[in-house]
Amino acid sequence: MLIKVLLALVILLIAIPVLFFFYFLNIWVRALASKAHVSIGTLIGMKLRHVPPNLIVEALIRVRKAGLSDLTIDGLEAHYLAGGHVLNVVNALIAADKAGISLSFSRAAAIDLAGRDVFDAVRVSVNPRVIDCPDPAKGRLTVDAVAKDGIQVKAKARVTVRANLERLVGGATEETIIARVGEGIVTTIGSSNTYKDVLENPDMISRKVLEKGLDSGTAFEILSIDIADVDVGDNIGARLQADQAEADKRVAQAKAEVRRAAAVAVEQEMRAQVQEMQAKVVAAQAEVPLAMAAALREGHLGVLDYYRMENLRADTDMRNKIGGPGDSQTSPAE
Repeated sequence: MLIKVLLALVILLIAIPVLFFFYFLNIWVRALASKAHVSIGTLIGMKLRHVPPNLIVEALIRVRKAGLSDLTIDGLEAHYLAGGHVLNVVNALIAADKAGISLSFSRAAAIDLAGRDVFDAVRVSVNPRVIDCPDPAKGRLTVDAVAKDGIQVKAKARVTVRANLERLVGGATEETIIARVGEGIVTTIGSSNTYKDVLENPDMISRKVLEKGLDSGTAFEILSIDIADVDVGDNIGARLQADQAEADKRVAQAKAEVRRAAAVAVEQEMRAQVQEMQAKVVAAQAEVPLAMAAALREGHLGVLDYYRMENLRADTDMRNKIGGPGDSQTSPAE
């Protein structure tokens, strides 16, 4: 039993180095056959540094086959350890070299580490990209603006841009281009005296927007701005005037209601004053019999004088009833 265990251990100790050797031997032979010689010691060092040898050798083979000589194994390893995409950078360098674009490995590595797709940037630099303004993916299909005559104009633009590799690190993205172009369209339409000017000369939008230098500080260079579509929208000016008139009417109605409420309050106050004065008159009339009784007791008023006064009051009441509005109206039968 002990002999079997020792034999298995010996086989294991021999098999591991052999497999390890053949693993690196395969990569070494592949690199040697592609004229991208890498020593086995370097491959072992990559493995110890947690760098995949297959990846680095693949990138080195592509570089050597493309005729690029300024890339080194140390540079590729350093970029991988920094979290970069080695093959993407190598593909971008090859594409830039074939297109005649000056792009160094340090610049490509910086763009890649900044989170930009350097290979896509090279392709956009060679083959310009067309951007829709506004972006249909954001839910808006047109840029809406109002001319000075109050008519709404809806425009759609297509912006042709080319990547600027020198400003790709730290430069603004496509969203900034779309926002600036949209702002330029709104400004141009808003400064037009009438919507007819925009419909007759839609190219004036392109000219004025291009004059603003909207690609400054961005990672792109604007080649052209083409107005794809221009439509007439609502009469915003008339609608605003109607809304303003409705608001003025409501304000006037509110002020009239305030004045009516004030008039009602004054009327109620005057009625209260009339009631108060009538109460005072009734109180004063109630004191007259008391005063007459006191005058009779004190001898200031005689009985004949009292009767004479009562007769005068009766005559006055009779005349008032005869001459009153109720008695003055007679029926046709009479």
